[in-house]
Order: sequence, then C-alpha cells, then structure tokens
Amino acid sequence: MLVLIRGAGDLASGIALRLHHARMQVVMTDLPRPTAIRRTVCFSQAILFGTMAVEDVTAQFAETPEQALAILKAGRIPVLADPEARCIAALHPDAVVDAILAKRNLGTKITDAPCVVGVGPGFTAGVDCHAAIETMRGHTLGRVITDGSPLPNTNIPGLIGGFAGERVLRAPADGIFRQTLEIGAMVEQNEIAGYVGDEPMRCQIGGVLRGLLADGTPVHKGMKAGDVDPRGERSYCDLVSDKALAIGGGVLEAILRYTEVL
Repeated sequence: MLVLIRGAGDLASGIALRLHHARMQVVMTDLPRPTAIRRTVCFSQAILFGTMAVEDVTAQFAETPEQALAILKAGRIPVLADPEARCIAALHPDAVVDAILAKRNLGTKITDAPCVVGVGPGFTAGVDCHAAIETMRGHTLGRVITDGSPLPNTNIPGLIGGFAGERVLRAPADGIFRQTLEIGAMVEQNEIAGYVGDEPMRCQIGGVLRGLLADGTPVHKGMKAGDVDPRGERSYCDLVSDKALAIGGGVLEAILRYTEVL
C-alpha cells in the first residue's frame, strides 16, 4: 500500500514511522526550505541534507516521483520538495494523509485518493477527507473522526512537565533567526537561545532545548521558533513524541478502515 503524507515535520514524521513499521510504503512532501522546530526527529531534513534518520528509519531526498519509487525499493522513505503535492498525479497513492498541521486545509481534496485523512483542525470528515484525526492533547488525542471535525486550535501548547505556553520560544521580531544554542542543550530560565537582529529570544523555563529553528530562517514576530522540555531528558530530543505516535496510530486505523489491505 502506497501512502503519501503531505508534510514532513515532527508529527508527520511520527505518522510516517508508524506506517513504515506497519509495512506500508510511505512518500512524504514538504517545503523546499522546511521550517521544522524539532529538526532531530523530522524527515523534512532530508530535503536539506540528502538523508535523515529518525530512530531506526532513514529518509532520502527525491527529486522526482520516479526517483521516489526507486528509493522505496531500497527500504527508505522518499521526501520530495513538493508542498502542493503535485506528485499525487504521478504516484496514484492508495491513501493521502495531510499532516501539514496548518490549522486549515491548504488544498487536499477527498478525491485525491481512495482514502484521504486530514490531521488536526481545518478538515471535515465526509467533506474534504474520509476521516480526520484529533490532535488536541487529552482524552480524544489520536481518535479517528468519521463525521465532523477535530477540535479547533486554541494556540495553547499541551501540558508537559507542568508547563504549557511557557515551553514555546517565539521570535522576538521580524527578520532572520540566528541560533546561539543547539538542540539538546540544557537551558535555564532567561537563557538566550537565539537572536533576530539585536533582539534576544529567551527561554521562559529551564529544561532541555528540544527544538529550535535552523540558523538563517526568516521569521516574523511571535512565530514559534523553539521548544523547551522541562523534563530535562536529553534522549527525548531524538525520539518521536508520544503525541506523534498516538496520532500515527489514528492515521493507521483510518487507512485500514477505508482501504483494502494490499
């Protein structure tokens, strides 16, 4: 079974890992210059560096849909720089998963494949997808929605280690982001993780820097640019999150419910 995943950020990568381990063939698409925060667990980095390993799975950049099919035969996950997912016409996937997490539908249609799954807010099952997956942390995280939509975005991050919004680092101004720390660094409250121009971006809490935009990324004021995990466990920087795996389980269920296993 061939599954195309739109998006290759941390949640999309957790989905891809789940499907790959379930012996599905996975192709991913993302921006030519990805803006991932948790770069150590994002297959999107293959677009920049040629290959990217997340846990025990390796992704490889593909320039064309034909090259993507060849990479699949080698047991790797191909990643195309194709944000509009034009490759759908050439690949004819059995399922399309929109995991861009844009909080709105950026063009996915229920006719894109025999099974279309929308991840998070912005999708309505039965309208622009066959099933939608809940992404809000809580009792319904990862559930398959067959009628209606996931909960609306609150712009409040989920609670981890007793902290929610304080975990997120946001760009202090418009401009080009310059990082001063690396993912995995232990940080303290008020420590500077990067700059935009002369404006410092400070950590609001202590912990381990689990995510950070790449040096040279264009940002706007208030844009999410980093993530501090207050639990302080360095190994979590190299593991997909519990949230990503839960959502991946929901996507796997939806695909199996709406397609014939090939």
